[in-house]
Amino acid sequence: MTEFANRVEQVSISGIREVFEAAGEDAINLGLGQPDFPTPEHARAGAIEAIESKKTDAYTSNKGTRSLREAISETYDREYGIGVDPTDIIATSGGSEALHLVLEAHVDPGQEVIFPDPGFVSYDALTKIADGTPKPVPLREDLTLDPATVEEAITDDTAVFVVNSPSNPTGAVQSEEDMREFARIADEHDVLCLSDEVYERIVFEGEHRSPLEFAQTDNVVVVSACSKTYSMTGWRLGWVVGSNRRIERMLRVHQYGQACASAPAQYAAEAALTGPQDPVYEMVDAFEKRRDLVVDGLEDAGLEVPTPSGAFYVMPKVPDGWCDEVLERDVVVVPGDAFGAHGDGYARLSYATSTEELKEALEIIDAATQAVR
Repeated sequence: MTEFANRVEQVSISGIREVFEAAGEDAINLGLGQPDFPTPEHARAGAIEAIESKKTDAYTSNKGTRSLREAISETYDREYGIGVDPTDIIATSGGSEALHLVLEAHVDPGQEVIFPDPGFVSYDALTKIADGTPKPVPLREDLTLDPATVEEAITDDTAVFVVNSPSNPTGAVQSEEDMREFARIADEHDVLCLSDEVYERIVFEGEHRSPLEFAQTDNVVVVSACSKTYSMTGWRLGWVVGSNRRIERMLRVHQYGQACASAPAQYAAEAALTGPQDPVYEMVDAFEKRRDLVVDGLEDAGLEVPTPSGAFYVMPKVPDGWCDEVLERDVVVVPGDAFGAHGDGYARLSYATSTEELKEALEIIDAATQAVR
């Protein structure tokens, strides 16, 4: 008899968290995956009004308030021309819970989950927690996921493949052609495509497209959140979109593990989605300027940098010992292998911090780079 479940013993603490704890208190943090902008005023006001009018004193529907799900549905129609019925949405405690629901509802013990490597750290861990078998696949040279690579990896044991665009950790944005191919693969192989679109509104070049637009079956499920778009990481409000039969299965997991997402957060999210979108546009403009600053600075230091088209991360190739040298100089970066074996030789830097701190960090990075060459 074992003391702990094997699914937990297989999972370790995130490498990102280990880096944070190793850094000094005065370090410049380029590892943090959250915007440094305030939550929009109208979103905060929505929560306050709901609290003061006692709308938050009771559980909401397991799926979330009808008005929030209608706001999410209207957003998909307005932004992407996708028709989503409000009954086919579950409001979740952040995008993380949404990912968990998808995998718990669709993966049997031993079944494979294909995901990008380097990729978001939760894909591997949540697959193991669902008793699935992680199957990471490498990216193209430009750090996008190749549909052909995914298709070649599919076997009779594959339950799910994950697409993430814009990507954490690479900042890469998949093309419309890629998204059409992912939808085709899901349809033809009868495998679920889990499309993680948490950074969907933070795009600098090209445009965000979803495989949900192109699927001919219900084999695409979308996860998103208010966390990044509206600088609401601490509010923990996300959602999952899928067919009615898939949502019903995910609801079975959600209602026992969570019951419902936080009521104040739901009203804040509704206000964010239905109110002025100017704060989103202003934040994206600021991130694009920061991206350009960081890419130029890293290239000036002599590093090879695939230019990200979205999110707020950049993932340069770095020489041996680079991450340790930078960390010793009190700039927090995340080694690429924290995101999978194919991330070795890279590092992830977040530019979700002030321009002043970024400039200071780039000077330190330049010196550190020369020291390890």
